[in-house]
Amino acid sequence: MSQTYATGSLVKARGREWVVLPESKPDLLVLRPLGGSDDDIAAVFPAFETVDEARFAPPEPGDLGNQRAAGLLRTALRVGFRSGAGPFRSLAGIAVEPRAYQLVPLLMALRQKTVRMLISDDVGIGKTIEAGLVASELLAQGEATGLAVLCSPALAEQWQQELRSKFGIDAELVLSSTVSRLERRLDLGQSLFDKYPHVIVSTDFIKSPRHRDDFVRHCPDLVIVDEAHTCVAADDTSTSTQNQLRYELLRRVADDDTRHLLLVTATPHSGKESAFRNLLGLVKPELASVSLESESGRKLLAQHFVARKRADVRQYLTKEDGLSDDSLAERTAFPSDRYFKDETYKLSPEYRALLDDAIAYASERVEEAGGQGRREARIAWWSAIALLRSLVSSPRAAAKTLRTRSAAAIAASAEEADKLGAPLTSDAADSDSMEGMDIAPGAEINEDDPRSRLGELADRAQELEGPAKDLKLKALIKHLKGLLADGHNPIVFCRYIPTAEYLAEQLENDKDSGKRGPLGAKTVVKAVTGTISPQQRIERIEALAVEAGEDAAARRVLIATDCLSEGVNLQHHFDAVVHYDLAWNPTRHDQREGRVDRYGQRRDQVRVITIYGDDNGIDGKVLEVLIKKHRQIKKDLGISVSIPDELSTGVTDAIVEWLLMRGREGQQDTLFGSEALDTAAGKVETDWNSAAEREKQSRSRFAQRSIHPQEVAREVASIREALGGAGEITTFVRESLEALGAVLRGGDEDFTAQVGGTPIGLQDALAPAIGAEVIEKDRPIPFRSDPAVARGEAALVRTDPVVGALASHVLNAALDKDAPGARPARRCGVVTTDAVGTMTTLLLVRYRFHLTLPSRSGDKQLVAEDARLVAFEGSPKKAVWLAPERAAELLDATASMSTPPHFGTRTMTRTLDQLLPGVKDHLAAYGEELAADLDASHRRVRAASGEIVRGLSVTAQKPADILGVYVYLPTTAATAATAPGVSA
Repeated sequence: MSQTYATGSLVKARGREWVVLPESKPDLLVLRPLGGSDDDIAAVFPAFETVDEARFAPPEPGDLGNQRAAGLLRTALRVGFRSGAGPFRSLAGIAVEPRAYQLVPLLMALRQKTVRMLISDDVGIGKTIEAGLVASELLAQGEATGLAVLCSPALAEQWQQELRSKFGIDAELVLSSTVSRLERRLDLGQSLFDKYPHVIVSTDFIKSPRHRDDFVRHCPDLVIVDEAHTCVAADDTSTSTQNQLRYELLRRVADDDTRHLLLVTATPHSGKESAFRNLLGLVKPELASVSLESESGRKLLAQHFVARKRADVRQYLTKEDGLSDDSLAERTAFPSDRYFKDETYKLSPEYRALLDDAIAYASERVEEAGGQGRREARIAWWSAIALLRSLVSSPRAAAKTLRTRSAAAIAASAEEADKLGAPLTSDAADSDSMEGMDIAPGAEINEDDPRSRLGELADRAQELEGPAKDLKLKALIKHLKGLLADGHNPIVFCRYIPTAEYLAEQLENDKDSGKRGPLGAKTVVKAVTGTISPQQRIERIEALAVEAGEDAAARRVLIATDCLSEGVNLQHHFDAVVHYDLAWNPTRHDQREGRVDRYGQRRDQVRVITIYGDDNGIDGKVLEVLIKKHRQIKKDLGISVSIPDELSTGVTDAIVEWLLMRGREGQQDTLFGSEALDTAAGKVETDWNSAAEREKQSRSRFAQRSIHPQEVAREVASIREALGGAGEITTFVRESLEALGAVLRGGDEDFTAQVGGTPIGLQDALAPAIGAEVIEKDRPIPFRSDPAVARGEAALVRTDPVVGALASHVLNAALDKDAPGARPARRCGVVTTDAVGTMTTLLLVRYRFHLTLPSRSGDKQLVAEDARLVAFEGSPKKAVWLAPERAAELLDATASMSTPPHFGTRTMTRTLDQLLPGVKDHLAAYGEELAADLDASHRRVRAASGEIVRGLSVTAQKPADILGVYVYLPTTAATAATAPGVSA
């Protein structure tokens, strides 16, 4: 007859100990290894395999450790937890330690039966992390069974990597390039969205009617939409067809009111109120029409909308927010500001002559086309803009443009010409996609053009390559040398692929030929453009970082087009930005700078250099009217305010029109004398100021108020009490590695460790986490206090794979007294110290809890673990129990004198003999108290909806496991007891 085991009880089978999970039946036990993760769950049939009740073995008196043993064992144990008992089920198992402010969207989400949110935090705050936290928690709690992320194809692989590495979510890429392969694996009649529960989908691929219907029918119950502002339509005719298709897709996805929906964007309001309202309507239909001026409207919006700027979260928690002490306060390491410097250059005489001749040619074509009809006029217009933009970019881009046919030349109408010509010459902030936007546009209009004239201009442009005649390049070299000399690693942003390739050729060192670039032999230069795939771009950047990182004195320079201006995180490898080509929409500058000026940037100040020509007729006015104004608004408000595309286009059109008029009429008046341009600039000034004022009022009116800092502080304290904080992890890593024979170098926070001298078992465990090559070559492993680390570095957080491997080794060695090599943590110890006045015993206790958590799909039964410190004074039979704070303080107690081994063994033997009968009742009562606290915490987090707390329960499993016993003796008593002739 098989024995029935209660949920949470310990059993022994297959040579190891397991925890019985709620899914078990009398004839089938579902088990998780003690201290293991859900990935290690196994099913055992008691009728065919031996299953015995297990009791956790007590410590052995002779296996004593020093005063650090308790702290190291506790941390090693807590790092091993992969599912916490608190209301945030996923936090113990993800590889990122969220900042306190990043918990706000999660707290908001858990108060909704169906999660509908618009996350609109400023660039660089961590919206991807916030969305990932919500998604991983909904999946962990069973509130969601599948996930779809809708994003641009350029960001799909980055989303896949973020979800896998940080949240343990494996998602398939559904792109035009992968869908055929995925569909070949399907069964007859099966949708790929049924086969693959987690997917990352190209919005532009899935929005077409051909694919949209299948996606909507089989869409997962949790959807994240990245850059959601590009997926809404305004109520006027200005919305592009692409945006309308995206909006129709999202509207149909949102129509299912049981589907969780997270919209993510840093720019929710593009200046068009109707588009903003339509975006809100996707979250909750009432928000599309409710008065946001009313108290009820703002209250409704606050439940679903979070939008914060950096100043709001830089110093998020303080004592004023209800913290018991400043240890929970958080200062987020954003760069303090951006240092802007605008640097000019003048055209060489040869370049000046080329530009004048090109302007004259373009003017003639525009004037001729004006008399041939509206279609011809628009084709000529886009050809002229393409020619002028490429000329002020670089000689290489100019030559390419002069030899390439204009995209607009094939248009059958003026409207089609605008559709074909605009994307390749504009810098719209909400462009459909940056893919393909960095190719050089064409200037040839028709086959009847005198090709000799275009060819002659192209040949002249090609002869201007090099710093002797291209003074813009010469200026770049000068400013890069200055940045490199100051220790910076800059990114140089260009508009066109030929320009980026040209700069790389001019700047890089050629190892094969021995050619040395102008930036010095120790500067590594690489170019990243739209000619390679998004994944190849990341790989090239990583290769650049590795190559430059092999020499401590080396510096790196990345030349990039705007294919890297959105979505890619570059703050780990670069800390300065050079705008080689001015964007014609200032939001693009902000997006470029935001790649390095974001959370995780270690420099306190990001330097930005803008290179512009003061005599080419274009750059100066773009800089003054658009870019400097944008900077000033951002400085005043602390956030970016996008300029509507039609306003920036109006200014740049006026500039081009003035230049062409000058080319036709030979005018030499200044740019400021153009009446049309002054009118356009004035309109920009007025409308932009109005937009900035509206944004300022909106940020104040709709500030996140549904979750107060005091609530966040309470939950942060609870999380850190159960899982530990960064300070505890840092101490654990340093002390464990030192005890195991590693060589540490560096400061108290950031340091490196060489592990070649540590036990082979640890090296084998670390290899998969940090890379086998690092271990084999004994390269220093960088440990960073900032959790936003680059590849090849380890973060000092409990969920980092390197920390996890170290903790597992320390814990296993502590539990196995016969383990070879050093054992930093031990299960018992006797410490003589001035920190106590009477004998005090510290216990490290592991509790297991059986949780019943209600969800939309029914109650979910879970087992979770927790590690606690409890302490008492006196003997176990007459114990005087101490407050938890006092128990934790004992971990910092230092020995005032050595305790003789024989005396320590006798003391520990006597303590263990009396321990269990004396503390059993107290440990059981404390377990009930912890269960009640956990129950209250779950209810508090879910407080906004009575439906999602009904049926919730938390029960402590008995008995608790005593993992460690540590006796602290006062110095005087220990001295007397160990004196000659005195019996212990």
